[in-house]
Amino acid sequence: MWRKLVNLILGPLIALAVVVGFPGPASAALRIIAFGDSLTAGFGLPIEQSFPVRLQAWLAAHGIDAEVVNAGVSGDTTAGGLERLDWALSGGADAVLVELGANDALRGLDPKAAYDNLDAILTRLGADKAKVLLLGMEAPANWGPDYRKQFDAIYPTLAQAHHAMLYPFFLDGVALDPALNQPDGLHPNAQGVEVIVGRIGPYVLRLIGLAAAGSG
Repeated sequence: MWRKLVNLILGPLIALAVVVGFPGPASAALRIIAFGDSLTAGFGLPIEQSFPVRLQAWLAAHGIDAEVVNAGVSGDTTAGGLERLDWALSGGADAVLVELGANDALRGLDPKAAYDNLDAILTRLGADKAKVLLLGMEAPANWGPDYRKQFDAIYPTLAQAHHAMLYPFFLDGVALDPALNQPDGLHPNAQGVEVIVGRIGPYVLRLIGLAAAGSG
């Protein structure tokens, strides 16, 4: 008797829940992948001082609930990044920060090959409809003006071709400043990372706005 009564009461409620749906969890944080080399990975720094961690903290301080995934691999070239791109994207992404090319330039690798690799990366991201911020790099002067001209042109050309947002130089305001770099003169120290985050952060806010608009 009681079982029948319970079924009579709960049956319609369960059916209603199936049709209407139970209240879902709060909206998940945006997932941002920081895809790069040692500059992203945080070479020489405690993980809590790395670029992705500090960027996530910066976004939180600006009221943005976002997870910034550290997909940086020290020593990676544009070719290495292309090879592991599918793996890096396996968890999905609302936005991707692409920071690759520094090691190509340091090694004097062919700018055309770097262009082709980054072009393939951006094409893949475009197919996934992820919003992209391309973080540019500049070639060192030791390879000569012709090499530097070819290399430095990679990023604005690709950003225009793929309609991607561009931050021209990842190390802007930090490169060649001993106070903001580790003893190797190549990798930012904790203070340098804070400078980079403070400069790139507003671009990421714009990128998040585009990602949110695109998900509606």
